[in-house]
Amino acid sequence: MKEIFMNTYARTGLVLDHGVGARVFSTEGKEYIDFMAGIGVSSLGHGHPKLVAAIAAQAAKMIHVSNYFMTEPSVKLATKLTEMAGYDNVFFCNSGAEANEGMFKLARKYGSLKHPDKNVIVTLRNSFHGRTITTVTATGQDKFHRFFGPFTPGFVYAEAEDIAGLDKLLGPNVCAFVFEPIQGEGGVRPLSAAYLKADEKMCRERDILFCADEVQSGVGRTGAFLACERLGVRPDVTAVAKGLAGGVPIGAILARGAAADVLQPGDHGTTFGGGPLAAAAALVVLGELTSPGFLAEIDAKGKHLMSHVDSFAHPLVKDVRGMGLMIGIGIKNIDPHEVVDAARARGLLVLTAGEDTVRLLPPLVITMKDIDEGVAILKLALDDVQNAHKQEL
Repeated sequence: MKEIFMNTYARTGLVLDHGVGARVFSTEGKEYIDFMAGIGVSSLGHGHPKLVAAIAAQAAKMIHVSNYFMTEPSVKLATKLTEMAGYDNVFFCNSGAEANEGMFKLARKYGSLKHPDKNVIVTLRNSFHGRTITTVTATGQDKFHRFFGPFTPGFVYAEAEDIAGLDKLLGPNVCAFVFEPIQGEGGVRPLSAAYLKADEKMCRERDILFCADEVQSGVGRTGAFLACERLGVRPDVTAVAKGLAGGVPIGAILARGAAADVLQPGDHGTTFGGGPLAAAAALVVLGELTSPGFLAEIDAKGKHLMSHVDSFAHPLVKDVRGMGLMIGIGIKNIDPHEVVDAARARGLLVLTAGEDTVRLLPPLVITMKDIDEGVAILKLALDDVQNAHKQEL
């Protein structure tokens, strides 16, 4: 089977067949607790009845229509999403990379309208913004840059938490500062509220757009609709994607204030973005997020999971960090991929982030029972790896 696909993924060989809630099943009938959710995409888990019904009903009615026209689901979604997030308007696309790419275009036009040379975008070291040439350029990790130059000019990298360093970079030629409130692919590393508030103040004073990449941290993942809410900052533009439609491809650029008026007809577009099928699915996700206590439960589940892992005091675990159900477990002395493999062998799906982190992104609907069972398996997996290296460690 491998030969028919380009060799772009380090596939496990596991073939998944179906899922229910936070559990998935292989074609061989083996059950796994899902602490990945398709890398934070399957926000309502697998087989969610309301999501399944909405997708089926919309598919029977209309799957696609050109963006020269509107559909009822897309209008409803735009209304609800901007109201929930506190933004003025939205552009729909198909993925996080597309949302970030569109955000960069918006920022470049915003700057160019002020001065032809105001086009530099500052991002952070250790960031990740996507796989297109421009979003790879924006990504502040050298390992993603190999082989793919020449790159889109006009990107500069700052060190996270270095306010003075950013102050020097935010010159008159800068149109935007773009950040992930929690650096996901970089190791699930939250930025501090103090740092982001200082950054926001500098951007406001210098007419620089303050832009958030919440592709992974947004849409309830952290226990708030957007992670920036918990950190006390209000970006001019925010990109979201991943969990917004529970597994149906979608991305969105949210803008407020002067940023909301930048893009005009002909400036940007997409064939599939905001189609009625994805919009119908996303409306179900937003409906669940606004149900009483749902976001508070995400926060409680995350704290429970992190405290449980902390209680191990395991020799291989150096720290546990994150927010809500976006959690990173720092691993010392060994490759975190070994923990991933050991967990999968025992029936738990987790993934890595950065160089030394096991990343947990379970479905937002995961139960405490599933969390406890999954964490117990994780403890056994850590023990397995420790025993395999006991002579070295």
